[in-house]
Amino acid sequence: MQETFKIGLVLKPQGVRGELKVQSLSGDINRFKNLKEVVIDDATYRILKTKIVSDTVFVALDGVFDRNTAENFRGKFLCVKRENAIELKDGEYFIADLIGATLSDENGRIGRITEIVNAKTDIFTVLCDDGKVLRFPFLKDLLISVDVNRGEVVVRKKRLSEVGVYED
Repeated sequence: MQETFKIGLVLKPQGVRGELKVQSLSGDINRFKNLKEVVIDDATYRILKTKIVSDTVFVALDGVFDRNTAENFRGKFLCVKRENAIELKDGEYFIADLIGATLSDENGRIGRITEIVNAKTDIFTVLCDDGKVLRFPFLKDLLISVDVNRGEVVVRKKRLSEVGVYED
């Protein structure tokens, strides 16, 4: 299992004091309010200040006190360690835990989940065992079960045929 999760993408420095303008990749932007530290490129940084404006997060990190230093973080991901991740509700999963999982339906294995695009409804990409690429929205009525520990996702075949799209 992955030990860190991407929760934000540094867009650019903000101001001259080294703050970072961050795009939230988390399902809940308010999770940044109580965050104490982040991991960027395997280094841990203590958060000094966080401000949320609309759908953007502004973060001040310990050791990043000017715009030139902040510029080095442009395009980098803010991550949290698994133990600092938010509590998930029933039926919620970390995307990182589903990447690489086996996708099956009632008749057996279809392929391996290779990508999940976070949108209003997450879009799964699957490399099928027959070499085709399948994309589908992650809908509750599609899902039969998810076993993160075993790396298995099972879906309803009929519903998948209704919402799934194969790449040419």
